[in-house]
Amino acid sequence: MNKSKVIEIWVGGFMLAGIVALFWLSMQVSNLGTSYTGDTFHVTANFDNIGGLKTKAPVTMAGVEVGRVTSIVYDPESFRARVGLDIQTTYTGKIPEDTFAKILTAGLLGEQYIGLDPGGAEDPLKEGSEIMITQSALVLEEVIGQFLFSKASEGDK
Repeated sequence: MNKSKVIEIWVGGFMLAGIVALFWLSMQVSNLGTSYTGDTFHVTANFDNIGGLKTKAPVTMAGVEVGRVTSIVYDPESFRARVGLDIQTTYTGKIPEDTFAKILTAGLLGEQYIGLDPGGAEDPLKEGSEIMITQSALVLEEVIGQFLFSKASEGDK
């Protein structure tokens, strides 16, 4: 085997390793590489506005991932978004039923996720429970619009 063939094989192997590394990185960034199957319980929460929340977004408590968003549907009766959450069974009986769910933004890319703040109830969340207290996503366009409107109304005085 001549020297140019050996170099071509090494370059091909290096390119293949680079492609595999990029695929792995994209799976990690998009949250598609991790999921919980079989060892979760399902709860729901209703939000007025979910912003850019997507399925498979993390659900965290005190910064620790405890589950994933599994579904997002529009409820035509309440005019709200119904979000399905799968919580790891490790936390069965450990999350109070009056837990507060809010949509938060992480990092510079603006990935949205759900943060849970525990309440003080003695009864825990269980399969099929609904989180009643929620806070919708902060939509930057709405905040800017409110600010501009308040400045315009101050100028009318």
